[in-house]
Amino acid sequence: MPSRSILPFPGLVLLSLALAAPLRAAPIPLMEPAGMELLVASRERADYGPLAEQFLTQANLAYCGVASAAMVLNSLAVPAPAVPGYGRYRFWTQENVFEVPAGRTVVSAEVVRRQGMTLAELAGLLEAHGVTAEAIHGDQLSLEQFRALLRANLSQPGDRLLANYLRPALGQAGGGHIAPLAAFHAPSDRVLILDVARYRYPSVWVPVADLWKAIRTVDSTSGRSRGLVTIRQAPGATPPPETVPPPGPS
Repeated sequence: MPSRSILPFPGLVLLSLALAAPLRAAPIPLMEPAGMELLVASRERADYGPLAEQFLTQANLAYCGVASAAMVLNSLAVPAPAVPGYGRYRFWTQENVFEVPAGRTVVSAEVVRRQGMTLAELAGLLEAHGVTAEAIHGDQLSLEQFRALLRANLSQPGDRLLANYLRPALGQAGGGHIAPLAAFHAPSDRVLILDVARYRYPSVWVPVADLWKAIRTVDSTSGRSRGLVTIRQAPGATPPPETVPPPGPS
């Protein structure tokens, strides 16, 4: 019988391997005490209030980009159409974001229900609503550039930032996802994701380096890396047709 080599302390070997492996810092849920402390201490949180006021849960498993787009448009007070059942009140929903004629040329609701949206489609759909939207692929950003963009965007109220990232890179289950970013906490180097799939995951603070890796992953639909979309109201832009509020009391 061939002899077997026996490790004298196999438990210690396994412990050493575990300690040597890099550990991902766990996301911190916003509603836990530690998460709220990060929000209060953050100096770059200008987007949090407007986005939180317009928070939406995605209407189906593929509508993360649609819910995020509606949140952004409402938080920037982009003129919206009337909504059936709400009289003369006007706001963006996960249905009427597709009703702008220019938006239908970018992507249809039927396609999004099947496969979600690519980064370019998300930016194109938003631009159809009269805002300025720029898609930035993750592989175009160094970690320092990504961190600087977070700090600049989240410290001023006139723009928004959507992230298209791969959940497993953050230690979550699932695939590609889209959600608004709402605040940056420089001392801990974490960024706050307002997760529109709130039936599944809470809003969380994640390490900036982890999210940077998550937006650099390849989207199999487009064949390009995921990334960010920056959004701001275009100066002097003409609102899309049929979105100008009617005269008189609402």
